[in-house]
Amino acid sequence: MILDAMQKVAQLLPEVKSPTSPPPVKERAIWTVIALVLFFVMYNITVFGATMQSSALDFLQVITAAKIGSLLTTGIGPLVLASIFLQLFAGAKIINLDMSNPEDKKKFHQVQKVLAIIIALFEATLFVTNGTIPISQQFGMILPLLAVFQIAFGSIILLYLDEIISKYGIGSGISLFIAAGVSLSVIGGLAGLIVEPGGVIDSLTGGGAEGIPKAILALLPFVFSILVFIGVVYAESVKVEIPIAYERVRGLVPKLPLKLMYVSNIPVIFASALLMNMRAITLALQNITFDVGGFNVVLILQEFLYLISPIYAGGSDTLTHFNYIMTATTPYLAVPEYVHAFIYVLFLSLLSIVFGIFWAETSNMDAKSVAKQLGSSGMQVPGFRRDPRMLERILEKHIFPLTVLGSFLVGLLAGVADLTGALGTGTGILLTVGILYRMYEQLKQMKVTEMYPSLGSFLS
Repeated sequence: MILDAMQKVAQLLPEVKSPTSPPPVKERAIWTVIALVLFFVMYNITVFGATMQSSALDFLQVITAAKIGSLLTTGIGPLVLASIFLQLFAGAKIINLDMSNPEDKKKFHQVQKVLAIIIALFEATLFVTNGTIPISQQFGMILPLLAVFQIAFGSIILLYLDEIISKYGIGSGISLFIAAGVSLSVIGGLAGLIVEPGGVIDSLTGGGAEGIPKAILALLPFVFSILVFIGVVYAESVKVEIPIAYERVRGLVPKLPLKLMYVSNIPVIFASALLMNMRAITLALQNITFDVGGFNVVLILQEFLYLISPIYAGGSDTLTHFNYIMTATTPYLAVPEYVHAFIYVLFLSLLSIVFGIFWAETSNMDAKSVAKQLGSSGMQVPGFRRDPRMLERILEKHIFPLTVLGSFLVGLLAGVADLTGALGTGTGILLTVGILYRMYEQLKQMKVTEMYPSLGSFLS
C-alpha cells in the first residue's frame, strides 16, 4: 500500500521528538524567536544562480510565506498542499485513517511529511523550468539543478521548523510564518506609500491645495488594511453559547462557546494555498497549445485558473486598483475583470466551505467528537438525559451550520478584502488577525496552567 510505503520512508527521515513534559512559556518563546529568525534569514537569501527575483506571483506570495527567487520560493505551499490532498482523500474515504486513533494520526503526519517533500521538489522544478525564476545557463544544467535543490531544501527546513514550533514553541509554524510574511508586507507597503514617488511625502511637499487630499488617497490601502483588521476582530468575537452542566458540581451551569468562525481561518489558508498552486500551473502552461475540435483546451484551462485567482492590478494605488477591476479584461479570453472579481470571491467562499467541513472532521471538531469529549469529562446539556447520542444531536444542530456559515463568511470576507487592495492583501490581514488572536489565547492559557497545574489537567 502506498501509505505504508510512505510511512516507512518517513521513519528514515529525521524527526523532532515530542517533549517529555510541556516546556515553560519562556522556553517556548525562545524557540519561536529562533524559528522566526531562521525564517527571515532564508526569506532574504536569493537562490544561487538566479539572475533576478520574479514578482509574477507577488499577490499570492504573502499568504504562503513565500518570496519567489529566495530559498522560500515555495514557502509553506508544499506542506499545506500535502495536508489538503490527504484531507480530501480521507474525506472521500479513498484512504482509511481515523484521526481519533493515535496510531492513525501519527501515520497521517508521517505521510504528510513525505508528500510535502515530494511536492516541494515538484514545485521547485516547476518554478525553475517555466522561467518564473530566471537561472543562469553559464554552466549548463548545473545551476538549474542546484536551484531546484535549494528551493526544495528551503521548504523542507520550514517543514521541520513547523514541527519545532508545534512541539516546543507557541502556536503552529505555518500560522507563524504566514503572520510574519504578512506583517513584513504591511510594513514594507506602508513605507512605500510614505516615501515612494506619488506617496505621502511627495504629495505634501508638492504644495498646493491638493497636497493633503492626495496624501490621504495615497494612504487608502493602509486605511483598508485597518478596516479589514477591525472587521475580522469583530467576526472573531461573535459566538453562540450552549449551556452545559458538570454532573460532579451541582448548580454550576457554564456555557460552551461556539464561535461564528468555528473553524477559524484554516479553510482560507488551505483554499488560498490551493489557488496559489493553480496560479503557478497557469504560468507553467504559457506558450503551450492543444486544440480539440477547434478549441484551444490549454487556453480555456488557463482562463479558468486565472478567473479563480486573486486580482492583481500591478500597483499599490487604491484608485488604480478599482479602476483596473472596472475597466480591464483578462489576458486570455478578454473577460471583464469585474466578472473575474465576482467569480474569485464566490469560488473562494465555496472552496472554504469544503475545506471547513473536512477540517472539522479531521481535527475532531465535528459534533460526534465534541460530544465524546464532553461526555468523557462528565458534561451534559441541562434538561436532557446524559446520553452521548442525545448530546451529539444537540451539538449537530449548532456545529454543522456554524462550520458551513463560518467557513463561507471567512472566505467571503477574505475575497472582498482582497478587492480593496489592502496592504498585505485582505486574505493576509484576515489570517494574521486570527493567528495572533489564537497565539494570545494560547499564551494566556499557558500562563494559567503554569500557575495552576490542576486546572491545566482539567482544561486539557
